[in-house]
Amino acid sequence: MKGSNDYILWVDNVIKTFEGIHALEHVSFGVKKGHIKALIGPNGAGKTTMLNAISGLLPPDSGSVYLNNQQIAGLTPDRIALLGLSRTFQLVRLFTINNATVLDNVLLGAHKHLNPSIFEAMFYRGRMKRKENEAKERALNLLKFVGLEGAEDALPGTLSFGNQRLLELARSLMTEPKLLLLDEPASGLNDAEVESFIKLLLAIRDKGITILIVEHNMKVVMKIADDIIVLDFGKKLAEGTPEEISKNQQVVEAYLGTQKNSCKVEK
Repeated sequence: MKGSNDYILWVDNVIKTFEGIHALEHVSFGVKKGHIKALIGPNGAGKTTMLNAISGLLPPDSGSVYLNNQQIAGLTPDRIALLGLSRTFQLVRLFTINNATVLDNVLLGAHKHLNPSIFEAMFYRGRMKRKENEAKERALNLLKFVGLEGAEDALPGTLSFGNQRLLELARSLMTEPKLLLLDEPASGLNDAEVESFIKLLLAIRDKGITILIVEHNMKVVMKIADDIIVLDFGKKLAEGTPEEISKNQQVVEAYLGTQKNSCKVEK
């Protein structure tokens, strides 16, 4: 609940409308620190809209969003990012102009650490150079962590689609987030890539980073999620453990359908 130190994120009675249509209608839920929470539902259920409301891209019309008990609804995305939130997008967004490399893309995530004041730039050049070197070393370590070691000088466009998703994830981790929002990160991955990605997400959680993930791949959801929230037509349909959600008849009818037998928990 809001005010509890157990929760890193609390969404309270959020409403978002587009031309009179409720994309989100009185949605409330929390994400516990150190957990992976999955947000699922059919197309048009409001999942990406919820991520946008949390991250500041589309502030809610009403309701509250708390990050570590601080109200963030209405703040700009950059302000929210400075408070420890980072995200990836359903469509991969990579920096390619001026022949930007894989390493350049990851270093973009260090902006809050490498944005010096005029005073620092003039009088503490040595300190700034050390920060730049430290950021580069951390970026290389993150590329190794996500499985892109040796690709730092490559152009993002030369990477496979799966590796582009890993690059976007590495860039998000470069911001040193407390909470990571992922929008369909397993979309377009083959079976082998999905298995590797599951292990990677669990490793990220083991580093103490909380994850809120929107994902259609139920194999991924059932293997990694500590708990799940289900949206349907902008409303919260159900919330609970993977076991509870897989047995919820309303969820099966609204979303899982014929996938019911494939939703066995494989924790």
